[in-house]
Amino acid sequence: MTDKFMQAAIDEAKLGLKEGGIPIGSVLVHNGEIIGRGHNRRIQNGSCVLHGEMDALENAGRQPANVYQESVIYTTLSPCSMCSGAIALYGIPKVVIAENQTFLGEETWLKSKGVELEVLQDKTCIQLMTDFIEQNPTLWNEDIGV
Repeated sequence: MTDKFMQAAIDEAKLGLKEGGIPIGSVLVHNGEIIGRGHNRRIQNGSCVLHGEMDALENAGRQPANVYQESVIYTTLSPCSMCSGAIALYGIPKVVIAENQTFLGEETWLKSKGVELEVLQDKTCIQLMTDFIEQNPTLWNEDIGV
């Protein structure tokens, strides 16, 4: 059974796909409450930076440093270099990752920065990304900088 925070991230990913975007979602959780949610909106907004994690951070708004340092970020896909950098920059201590089978981000680097990682290998997210990558290889390669 998927916990409510990861389910919220999955719901964001599905919303992104419905909007014609890349199905990656994220939520930022502080003290058991979602303070920011988002999904990859690069295509929808013509943005070069709005990955799911970046969108969730943006939608959380400006927060005091201690809020980030007491938060957990949930993401449907292993964080890329950009998103990992933001996680480290703001001192977010834990990342819950739905899956890293379709894309392995900067997990080793995050661990080297003291970030705790929990990888779930969620079958729904693996299938969502597998299907998207097969159907949209050009968009996927653009998103990951290939």
